[in-house]
Amino acid sequence: MISREQVRTLVTRKAFQRFIIGVIVFNAITLGFETSPGIVAEFGSILHFADRAALAIFVVEILLRIYAFGWAFFKDSWNIFDLVIIGIAVVPATGEFSVLRALRILRVLRLISVVPSMRRVVSGLLLAVPGMASIAALLALVLYVAGVMATKLFQHLQPQHFADLGTTLFTLFQIMTGEGWPDIARELMQKAPLAWIFFVTYIIVSSFAVLNMFIAVVVNGMDRGMTEELVEAEEKHAAEQKASDELLLTEIRALRAEIAELRAARD
Repeated sequence: MISREQVRTLVTRKAFQRFIIGVIVFNAITLGFETSPGIVAEFGSILHFADRAALAIFVVEILLRIYAFGWAFFKDSWNIFDLVIIGIAVVPATGEFSVLRALRILRVLRLISVVPSMRRVVSGLLLAVPGMASIAALLALVLYVAGVMATKLFQHLQPQHFADLGTTLFTLFQIMTGEGWPDIARELMQKAPLAWIFFVTYIIVSSFAVLNMFIAVVVNGMDRGMTEELVEAEEKHAAEQKASDELLLTEIRALRAEIAELRAARD
């Protein structure tokens, strides 16, 4: 019977990880082909077989990892993420669950947990969530204040964009993204020449200031995540070096004891 240590060695090998990455990419391509009615009509059975084969490989991989690491498998959030993704995939996509067929593409997200560089990026984003929540609240406040002002100022001049608060908020969100705002502003300025003051001020505050804060927070979170990872790697290396040094000292002491015994026996 294959031992846990042998299975653990297998699933942690880089060759095995590359194989799983290849299967994920291959499965993503086949799922993309399934969106074409012409390709499905001609190669539907092959695509279905490839999809089932990829799912079988993923299930076997998860089972091997659970066997290899035991309960420690469930202590890693990335392992739970993989388990949920595969769990969704194995639910029968027929009848009431036919909508789950569209969720099969979620398997591609496993690249995040398999590729270390992607995992670091997502970890950085998660570390930035608290700061992003504060900035999102600030942005919502700016949108609301600007929405009320714009509705009061322009609802009679340009009702298609500023008729009520809901319409105005959608228009302001569109303007914040930089999509089509010059056309809206120029059309409004024909009736209210000073309307440009509102638009310029709003874009400076929302796009140039608040949205750039999002980028700053994300970069800071990623930098903090990288720093913590480097510290953990250094601590792990230091612990391994210490263990190696202790083992070497133990062997030296044992060797000295053997030499002393040989000298005593000779004398």
